Amino acid sequence: MARIIDGERKNMIGENLKRLRIQLKMSQQDLSNKLELEGVYVCRGSVSRIEDYSRTVTDIELFAIARVLGVTPDQLYQ
Repeated sequence: MARIIDGERKNMIGENLKRLRIQLKMSQQDLSNKLELEGVYVCRGSVSRIEDYSRTVTDIELFAIARVLGVTPDQLYQ
């Protein structure tokens, strides 16, 4: 049986992450830096890969991303 990450998209939040990040006038590097302050290391390149759906996102990363962006995890899925 194929797993969900076997498809082209490896996450469900890429587009919303990018939209919210840009709304906050935050660069990918800014987001990476703020995540590191939360104790979650996601380099700038990984942020880019999340946004283009080529990288999976762990639950820990999801909650940290939501916290940094000032949204709920659910809002990243909308």
